[in-house]
Amino acid sequence: MEFWQFLAFTEVDQLTEIARIAEEVGFTGVLLGDHILVPEKLDSPYPYTPDGQPGFDSTEVWPDPWVSISAMAAVTSRLRFGTSVYILPLRSPFQVAKSVGTAAVISGNRVALGTGAGWMREEYARMEMPFNDRGKRYDEQIEILRLLWRGGMTEFHGQHYDFDRLEISPAPTAEIPIWIGGHSEPALRRAARIGDGWIGTGCAPDEIPRILNSLGELRRDTDLKDTPIETRVSVTAMPDRDVYKRLEDEGLTGIVHWPFKYTLGPKSSIEQKRAAMERYSEDIIVPLS
Repeated sequence: MEFWQFLAFTEVDQLTEIARIAEEVGFTGVLLGDHILVPEKLDSPYPYTPDGQPGFDSTEVWPDPWVSISAMAAVTSRLRFGTSVYILPLRSPFQVAKSVGTAAVISGNRVALGTGAGWMREEYARMEMPFNDRGKRYDEQIEILRLLWRGGMTEFHGQHYDFDRLEISPAPTAEIPIWIGGHSEPALRRAARIGDGWIGTGCAPDEIPRILNSLGELRRDTDLKDTPIETRVSVTAMPDRDVYKRLEDEGLTGIVHWPFKYTLGPKSSIEQKRAAMERYSEDIIVPLS
């Protein structure tokens, strides 16, 4: 079982020290969230709360994931990095290929791209990107990224993206895993069909086996039927070794520990975060390793 610390909402000036601590106490990796902007007026419903209200407002910090990951990679040697989730259709695939590919090179291939379609229409509007066709563009972008990361000249001719031979450098020297986020049926189908992994958030322990079974069934009907799919999720229950062991037996490959904002409060010191990560390691990571 892998254990990842979610760093969404974390004080930006603490990120590099937290990465050092996470590596020291035994976490597999750390994850960063993503929004380019948050408008003052927000009407789009958030899909993961009963009332449709997100657990943040426009004052929350959203550092650029790939700048942050490169900084954290520079002060660690084994810790892995990923996003939960990077809003892929909000960007050009060339921009994503450049940023993520560069971070992969800097980190020694310790990055994974956790992706999502996004839910905030207002963010798409401010970025002048279409919202309604984001799913179809998402699929093409994943194909394009894999082509560009192979290095050398490549071309693509699709419905939404069409370009002649070009090259983006630097190219990573190993494949960058692409995880698909989301609990909707389209998200699960996409994860099964073209994803290296699936990443979820806010799932109760008894929900997770159903999702894993669904992913397995969907995967069997794809070209990747013989390729295992990695699965990571935040569990809406107190950390529990027995629960995590049962989920591992069901096929879950990774647990994502909640952001410090939820476990320690809106603001906390490095010392408080270190103590929390050490307790989690002693109580959960070490016994299950």
